[in-house]
Amino acid sequence: MTNNHLVLQTDFGLQDGAVSSMRGVAYGVASDIIISDLTHGITPFNIFEGSFRLFQTFSYWPAGTVFVSVVDPGVGSKRLSIIAETTGSHYIVTPDNGTLSHLLAHGLIASARVIDETTQRLPGSEKSSTFHGRDIYVYNGAQLASGQIQYTDYQQVLPVDQLVKLPMQPGRYQTTATGVAQLVGNIDITDVNFGSLWSNIPVKEFEKFNLAYGDVLRVQIQHQGHTMFDDVLPYVHTFTDVAPGEPLIYIDSVYTVAFGVHTGSFEQTYHVGAGPEWAVTLTKVSA
Repeated sequence: MTNNHLVLQTDFGLQDGAVSSMRGVAYGVASDIIISDLTHGITPFNIFEGSFRLFQTFSYWPAGTVFVSVVDPGVGSKRLSIIAETTGSHYIVTPDNGTLSHLLAHGLIASARVIDETTQRLPGSEKSSTFHGRDIYVYNGAQLASGQIQYTDYQQVLPVDQLVKLPMQPGRYQTTATGVAQLVGNIDITDVNFGSLWSNIPVKEFEKFNLAYGDVLRVQIQHQGHTMFDDVLPYVHTFTDVAPGEPLIYIDSVYTVAFGVHTGSFEQTYHVGAGPEWAVTLTKVSA
């Protein structure tokens, strides 16, 4: 059962009327609907980033919340439009283009159903094929959130194992052939405002190192096989445990290993980035 909450995520920005149009459609469906924003600042066309932001946020909303996520470089193509139900009874209205990859990787998608783009859309929008965020996703999202239509009313079931999933390797602890303990993973995302890098190495894997605050690790960051950063950093409780401008390792708010700079940007200082092509390796060294 949905709860009248609708949460929007897009790569549209706020410079024009796109997001306002989506809100208008939702209010036209149900004037008492409660609309909130996840973000409209996803890097244009960056499905991976949209996938991460959903994973970062959805669980903090009550069960029954409906999310509309539109990062859709293939708008108007043959990619499917879907509604997915999470294991916690949230709903996500989105193109089936990889937007659910992080949720799928963590086993958080329970089921999915297909939206009929021909009939289940904003009346009068049939001649347009480039603004499905307005014409299909938020329209269906508002109907679902307000209870005017039920999830089970979408009759075409799409098996979870057939959903599009971007290539992802989970961060993990491993031991090399020579007996060296390492953590290997990817840089999932940049903390946009502050320039920290958040990896996909979960804290439960990190804890296998049995570290104490102040212990140091060698951090190597590669982009498409080329080493972009290689240095020894301390593992700390918080940023002020090092001097201003100094780099550090910490556990971020989604409980993964992250790299930051005290009152600075790790991303800008060291010219590194985030995404599936950015790999990271951590090796324990003596203090």
